[in-house]
Amino acid sequence: MTVLSKVIAIDGPSASGKGTLALNLANELGWAVLDSGAIYRLIGLLADRLDLLDKEEELIARLRQFNFRFEGGRCYIDDENVTEKIRTEEVGKMASTIATFRELRKAVLELQRGFRRPPGLIADGRDMGTVVFPDADLKIFLEASADARAKRRYNELKNKGFDVTLPLLLDQILERDKRDTERSVAPLIPASDSILIDTSDLSIAGMTKRVLGLVAEKDLV
Repeated sequence: MTVLSKVIAIDGPSASGKGTLALNLANELGWAVLDSGAIYRLIGLLADRLDLLDKEEELIARLRQFNFRFEGGRCYIDDENVTEKIRTEEVGKMASTIATFRELRKAVLELQRGFRRPPGLIADGRDMGTVVFPDADLKIFLEASADARAKRRYNELKNKGFDVTLPLLLDQILERDKRDTERSVAPLIPASDSILIDTSDLSIAGMTKRVLGLVAEKDLV
């Protein structure tokens, strides 16, 4: 009988702290990381390049021609390092758009579940605890005000040299929140057994410490 590896699912809206928390937990626990948002961002970037943002069937067929890789915190389409390119708000919007494609989500689901291997997996996204890993050992749903998330994204992008404005980022985050929560396929909602954490005024260190406490309570390591 196959025993499935343990999974910690972390869901939440854009810029709520999911990615950083997932990496911190992975470093502390020695587990693998699945950045599901990066997968959809890679596909969104590719769909835009191929002019297939509104052509689901053709996009699914073309995906088989490309190799998506995650190595050392970097993201690749074939041999092209697109780590920085996929982190813009524009690509985030593309990812949110193609994430509404029902058949595409089915194709990506198998890929996501393939990341589950010993000793465990930290999976961050928007439907990790509801759709991808409904049997996750621990489900976390991060919340934060739109203003707090816009400021985080603003500082992140400015530090990377992007020319952005806070009002525009706030509008983009609110727009994406609306798409993610109102889409008919796998909407952004907490799983019924998720633990909700508001990160508006919580540091990354504080967030990590709190979740590690939950890991210890559940005796996951």
